[in-house]
Amino acid sequence: MITDQMVEDFQRDGVVLVKGLWKDWVPQLQAGIARNMAEPGPHAAENLKPGEPGRFFDDYCNWERIPEFRDVIFNSGVAEAAARLMQSPRVQMFHDHVLVKEPGTSKPTPWHQDGPYYFVKGRQTVSFWSPLDPVREASLRCVAGSHLWPKEVLPKRWLADTSFYPDPERYMPVPDPDAEGMRVMEWEMEPGDAVAFDYLTLHGARGNEAATRRRAFSLRLVGEDARVIDRPGRTSPPYEGHGMQPGERLREDWFPVLKG
Repeated sequence: MITDQMVEDFQRDGVVLVKGLWKDWVPQLQAGIARNMAEPGPHAAENLKPGEPGRFFDDYCNWERIPEFRDVIFNSGVAEAAARLMQSPRVQMFHDHVLVKEPGTSKPTPWHQDGPYYFVKGRQTVSFWSPLDPVREASLRCVAGSHLWPKEVLPKRWLADTSFYPDPERYMPVPDPDAEGMRVMEWEMEPGDAVAFDYLTLHGARGNEAATRRRAFSLRLVGEDARVIDRPGRTSPPYEGHGMQPGERLREDWFPVLKG
């Protein structure tokens, strides 16, 4: 499924489309999202302000309590795809993430990099973002090459639009890729297709103006060189009490090794 050209594109652009990654697992993922929305976890959030139309739900770190997610993570072969793209013999779980935009949700997903929110860092990282509904206008949008920028993009709180950490000077301001003429990559996608992108790839998404909902399942994985780092504040996901020290690998009892 992962060709040499796709590996080259991923390393250069920080993003690549993987057609049909989970095409045989769409019913399981749909059922898992339904279970997740019916039984939200402690990190669940509604990302709209009062008066904004639609619904923008997200939740993460639920794979241990939602059997459909666990089944996909351990049995779909996604670790093999991740190993090829990251060029890593080792693939380790970080976290799962569900995002649902109901019809008429005009609010976009803000431009951001995932990496600055995390307490793990390395050159071998990959996220798989997979819609469970056909997407045309509400697909993920990624800025090619942004994973190689010399400075990370300022992480912000989506609702409040405030800095996530107390020292924003350490980060570059959030750019406007469309206005600044950056190379933005996006694809029309079918259920089970996936966009694979580096943790430092700048990405966002338009609002969902379609008449159908847009459900998406994301899986974040790390490779051989990923290590725990200090951040200047509470990370997202927070993983309270993880007990790990900077420079260590993620603990395997919390973050299972899927390959290697």
